[in-house]
Amino acid sequence: MTGKRTLTIIKPGAVERNLIGPIITKINDAGFVIKALKYTKLKKEQARAFYAVHKDKPFYNDLVKFMSSAPIVVAIIEKENAVEDFRKLIGATDPLEAEEGTIRKIFAESKTHNAIHGSDSDENAIKESDFFFSRIERFSF
Repeated sequence: MTGKRTLTIIKPGAVERNLIGPIITKINDAGFVIKALKYTKLKKEQARAFYAVHKDKPFYNDLVKFMSSAPIVVAIIEKENAVEDFRKLIGATDPLEAEEGTIRKIFAESKTHNAIHGSDSDENAIKESDFFFSRIERFSF
């Protein structure tokens, strides 16, 4: 998976605002291929586990609450240089600082409700994919 795949999450606010289609269209238009896709809802315990790396940060509890508040869409996407290219496509965490045309600039409500998650490294893309998808789901295509 290294280098060619990354994980993304369309966050609860974007799902609730019916932005799954427009966001997936932006991802496809940027040359990414969806290799696995799941519509799910995180329990608070799952959100805590997924975002454990942030547990000592002041925004952690709000992030856990938000990410477990409504359904999400999780996908493994593929393209050469996937992590770096996807991070450019989604833009800065704060939509006010994101470049024009990026997913967060277009669809985010705020820094904390920024519409989409993207893995920040090849290593984390693997760990995050393992969190949401079984080995069979990840490699059956």
